[in-house]
Amino acid sequence: MQLLDDAPITGRTAVLAILGDPLEQARAPGLVNAALAQRGQDAVLVPFRVARGALAPVIAGLRAVASFRGAVVTMPHKSAVLGLLDEASAEARQLGACNVIRREADGRLAGTMLDGEGFTAALRRAAYAVGGKRVFLAGAGGAASAIAFALAKYGAAALAIHNRTGEKAHDLAARVRAAYPAIDAQASGPRPEGQDLVINATSLGMGPGDALPLDPAGLGPGTVAAEIVIHPETTPFLAAAAARGCTLQRGLPMLVEQIDQMIEFMLGPCDGRSAR
Repeated sequence: MQLLDDAPITGRTAVLAILGDPLEQARAPGLVNAALAQRGQDAVLVPFRVARGALAPVIAGLRAVASFRGAVVTMPHKSAVLGLLDEASAEARQLGACNVIRREADGRLAGTMLDGEGFTAALRRAAYAVGGKRVFLAGAGGAASAIAFALAKYGAAALAIHNRTGEKAHDLAARVRAAYPAIDAQASGPRPEGQDLVINATSLGMGPGDALPLDPAGLGPGTVAAEIVIHPETTPFLAAAAARGCTLQRGLPMLVEQIDQMIEFMLGPCDGRSAR
């Protein structure tokens, strides 16, 4: 076997992670590593499959790893990780969740939340503006909360929030109204009738046999159906929406819009020079 001393991963390589469970569907490793190579940054992102109850000891261990520089945080940890950090951005504190963390040189951990900006940026890239629109949102967890606040920030007229736990939907609607009084944010039943934009911001659709996140009977032509689940590319929700003539917005663009922001939060801005 021929040994090479110019391997792309060395003892100086910064280690990044994605923390979640499951991770088989995760696209962040491929996208982030491709972006790191393009930017010439000496870092690699690897998947850490972490069960819900194991997050705290994993975070505690990462504090002690000097080569660990940060992590993308995905389901089901976006809310739970916030309480394990030393500091968080105003957005993360407002939302009660974060999706990217950074390890400082002294082991302190900081986090922020980029899901809402990523989601609305993906819509803008598809030439869809949320200003003045009536929106139905399925979900009230970390990603859903980020999207709800971003929709209000960018001028959505009304927001109907449906969640299996109704109390969470009422709480999220109240927090959005308090921050953005101009929006009519309310908890809702499962039927998205008369809405301009309908969003699945739950994990339903990732697993075979998952129930639909809402009642598709309220969907119809003229409605944009948007998804945050990345795999499968066409979830049962999107298939049901397509069958009713909706315009589709798949889940991957939301992640793509965040890649550079995630890398810069974890590693700092790229100066265009390779660190290898």
